[in-house]
Amino acid sequence: MSDKKLYTREEFEEMRLDSAKKMAQDESLYDDALSVFVRADRHSWIHQTNWFGEPVINLPQDMFAIQEIIFRTRPKYIIELGVAWGGGLLFYSTLMEALRGHKVIGVDIYIPDDLKDRLFSHGKISDRLVLINQSSINLQTVEEIKSIIDPCREVLILLDSFHTHEHVLKELNMYSPLVGKGQYIICGDTIVEDIPVQQHRVRPWGPGNNPKTALRQFLKENGRFKIDHGIDKKLLFTTNPDGYLKCCKD
Repeated sequence: MSDKKLYTREEFEEMRLDSAKKMAQDESLYDDALSVFVRADRHSWIHQTNWFGEPVINLPQDMFAIQEIIFRTRPKYIIELGVAWGGGLLFYSTLMEALRGHKVIGVDIYIPDDLKDRLFSHGKISDRLVLINQSSINLQTVEEIKSIIDPCREVLILLDSFHTHEHVLKELNMYSPLVGKGQYIICGDTIVEDIPVQQHRVRPWGPGNNPKTALRQFLKENGRFKIDHGIDKKLLFTTNPDGYLKCCKD
């Protein structure tokens, strides 16, 4: 017989939460992780994973964290602003199929026809997809989404389109009313505030002008949402530090 202790599920959860709290207090560990991220980003690290054959353009740690949120909160609708190559949409739609959610809505100004064909080639998973080929900050886009989801507010929103302060703040203000108590907005790529300007990938955003600066202003002006640090602090590697926003008031 082995002397190894067998944990109950409750004991394991308590041990895991305690370990995460201790890790969150290790500032040097987080500094090391950020340094690794900056170096790996020069090699397009976050571009290296697929779901159902399509690039996800996100860290696996963040995708698993989003999966945990979806399983726990059971949104009826998921709205992703910024489709890219569609791997994220297929990932969320796979989960929604398993959990019997309703629709996954993807919004982007550029969704090429060949990508649409691939996204709609996966049977029941594809049946849950809705694509809106427009700007996320177009009022018509918001009205079209409302026509699909109203009056439901069991909605998860992922912001991952154009990462300037002005654009993200508009998205937060336009889409936050769609989210009900207990649900989440996930503000992507807040890490831009914490890393040097990306010389290898020239973008109109950077330190001082990015999703995290927009998020900070939004939280000062909106009392319905709070940062759920219990998520990003346990991930160590994340592109969304401080970006997991939980709705605390209807």
